[in-house]
Amino acid sequence: MLNGKSAVITGSTSGIGLGIARALAGQGANIMLNGFGEAGAIEALRASLAAEFGVEVAYNGADLSQPDGGGALVRDARERFGAVDILVNNAGIQHVAPVEDFPPDRWDAVIAINLSAVFHAIRAALPGMKEKGWGRIVNVASVHGLVASANKAAYIAAKHGVVGLTKVVALETAEIDVTCNAICPGWVLTPLVQAQIDARAEREGIPVAQAGRDLLSEKQPSKQFTTPEQLGALAVFLCSPAAANLTGASLPVDGGWTSQ
Repeated sequence: MLNGKSAVITGSTSGIGLGIARALAGQGANIMLNGFGEAGAIEALRASLAAEFGVEVAYNGADLSQPDGGGALVRDARERFGAVDILVNNAGIQHVAPVEDFPPDRWDAVIAINLSAVFHAIRAALPGMKEKGWGRIVNVASVHGLVASANKAAYIAAKHGVVGLTKVVALETAEIDVTCNAICPGWVLTPLVQAQIDARAEREGIPVAQAGRDLLSEKQPSKQFTTPEQLGALAVFLCSPAAANLTGASLPVDGGWTSQ
């Protein structure tokens, strides 16, 4: 379905971003990876994706905490592939603390990567999409773009901002074949979440499986983790003809979290 298209996915060397990169590559899209990791491991990942799916896969380690990081990433992808047809803004970081104890430097870092980088990448990608008359922007927000939890002021402010930015971009591109939507996952079983589960199990002296269930039961009624593969399939749908008139939406994939 996406043969001849090219996609930039931020934060795509593991977790949700990698799941989306694999799904888009599986539909024939060329892929620009971005994210953290050891150079050798990233090169092995790049080569394996290219070999598995028969598409061109590149990597750019742009620092999205810097104002020009997103723009540099998009420009590199355009030079390599000729266009950026699909932009997936997935990169994010977290810091947890009460508001009065929240370090200002961590606030700035979370806002820079989780919100400002989304703006900078979209700003760089939109002119090319408008010129071609086709584009798909998928912002990986969070259930925390729709509801709040204590001690996550910067993350929740940023993700609410991503949801709002998604709506603005959708309105500004409503009359052309460019869409902008937000995916809002709840708990997703990624390596970072697994580390949280393992730490909880050790701290409370309980089995890892129980720690996972306890984590889910606090918020997610389904008591099932969403998988990166499921989010990848949703991203593919948002790039499909069936979703051509779906824009400005914030789609919760949260096992009922926001239904409570």
